[in-house]
Amino acid sequence: MSYDASLLEYFFNAGIVVKSVMLLLMVASVLSWTFILQRRSYLRDLTSAAKKFEQQFWSGEDLAKLYTEGQKRKDNLTGVEAIFYAGFKEFVRFRKQSNASLEMVMENTRRAMRVAEMREADRMEQRLSFLATVGNTGPYIGLFGTVWGIMQALQGLAHAQQATIAMVAPGMAEALIATAIGLFAAIPANIFYNRFMSEIGKLQNRFDAFEEEFTNILIRQSQAKPLETADPASA
Repeated sequence: MSYDASLLEYFFNAGIVVKSVMLLLMVASVLSWTFILQRRSYLRDLTSAAKKFEQQFWSGEDLAKLYTEGQKRKDNLTGVEAIFYAGFKEFVRFRKQSNASLEMVMENTRRAMRVAEMREADRMEQRLSFLATVGNTGPYIGLFGTVWGIMQALQGLAHAQQATIAMVAPGMAEALIATAIGLFAAIPANIFYNRFMSEIGKLQNRFDAFEEEFTNILIRQSQAKPLETADPASA
């Protein structure tokens, strides 16, 4: 019998509690890998889109033109471009108020960009709480299955006149497989959770830096000449 077949045999011979623990951990592992692949693709695309927009932004292209282009796909904006769109829209809206000071205009602009950044943070962190939960609890759930299986194996020796390693080994092996599956689910979840949080932190730093630079540009342009753009209220 091969190793894989032995694992399946241990699973089918395990008690209902240990078997339930194994199934739970296997489902958690499959979901973890699904979310890992989704988050990896999303964050990679988000980083690529940020680089592309920043190149366009710093190329000297007119801000009003960038804003107008963003209006055409405002429901699909992400990352830096979403922050730019929210900030510029609020900036133009308050600039049209005759009694609004530059300080008031910039404060509302910053607030709009912070709200947009928080929305982006929520999108980036979707499903990560599940990875954290699996990473933190997976080994303990597996350990519970192991302890329960060992208890059942030892109880089976209570009525035996002579205990041998051959009698207790299968039960012990079944129980230990639960811990192995728990580690198999938890280790990747922990690794990728930490990796994704690091990438999200870098992206948030990038967003913060863009907000500061964009704010300075708006202040300089406000002091130099008024901006002309489409009415954001129609967006």
